[in-house]
Amino acid sequence: MPDYIFLMHDDGLSGGDAWGPYIARLRTAGHFEGGSAIGPGVCVRKASPEPAITSHLSGFIRVVADSLDHARTLVIGNPVFESGGTVEIRELPQTD
Repeated sequence: MPDYIFLMHDDGLSGGDAWGPYIARLRTAGHFEGGSAIGPGVCVRKASPEPAITSHLSGFIRVVADSLDHARTLVIGNPVFESGGTVEIRELPQTD
């Protein structure tokens, strides 16, 4: 099964107590592979100038799903999504 990453944007509510049940549901179903809030940082490149970080990202969750359509269903219950915020879903292609 492919891995996907959910990138939470900062345009929704953080969800507070809603994260526990959502993560537990993903874990119980065998889809949860990890995740975290995203703190401050920097962009680096060999040549200057360095670009600004993507400041609208607030966290990520990595999941296993059968397909992109299946991954879309796993966003249901996500506190950012449920509050009207944006969750970007990206496939993590397998590499050798």
